[in-house]
Amino acid sequence: MSIRAVVWDVDDTLFDYTSADRAGLGGHLAAEGLLDAYGGAERALAHWRATTEQHWARFAAGEATFRQQRRDRVRAFLDRELTDAAADAWFDRYLTHYEAAWALFPDVLPVLDTLAASHRHAVLSNSSLGVQDRKLRVLGVRDRFESVLCAAELGVSKPQAAAFAAACEALGLPPREVAYVGDHPEIDGRGASAAGLLSVWLDRPGAGTGGEVPEGGHRIASLAELPVLLGADTRFGAPSSFG
Repeated sequence: MSIRAVVWDVDDTLFDYTSADRAGLGGHLAAEGLLDAYGGAERALAHWRATTEQHWARFAAGEATFRQQRRDRVRAFLDRELTDAAADAWFDRYLTHYEAAWALFPDVLPVLDTLAASHRHAVLSNSSLGVQDRKLRVLGVRDRFESVLCAAELGVSKPQAAAFAAACEALGLPPREVAYVGDHPEIDGRGASAAGLLSVWLDRPGAGTGGEVPEGGHRIASLAELPVLLGADTRFGAPSSFG
């Protein structure tokens, strides 16, 4: 089997979403005078993430638009009735703090540089194109990817096979010649494997995601392990210690 392209997840794979979200929400709530209302930053963050997961699931299931789920997250988090305009304004103020903390993981640029000559690259995300395209441009890596596909525009989201198939179609390659790299063991790892791609679950140390490696898939702890796994002609990285 020859892998000719890599399709990437973005958040918590290329982009350190967890750290940016923590810093962004903490800064936003401090500016809004709301930290004490939640018993401190950690409790507020736990509530925010639970609310995000709940309403993101509605978006992924097609029960809400991308913008609707944002508004509903704000209303649920604040436990307050808000107009759409007020919810949008609150979220936009959060975004100012969140975006100030944007950063790539330190292993991202080295692996993209290493694989640039040997593999083609694309993105498949369960977000929206406007959000992820801009994020990749701000982070300075948009030109590394031939295409960026997102659930909001595709009308289908990971782990559904149709989402992975769309990424392969954009590259003009069969699934067996494409690897998918993502941080979630089910949405990314098992979803990619079931769709016929080479599944690479990025289980960064300390991520605490749990889960099992899907049959035929791989688990790595760092992107430094990816070139050897893909058979790239390089000395970058080391063989994975995972199955």
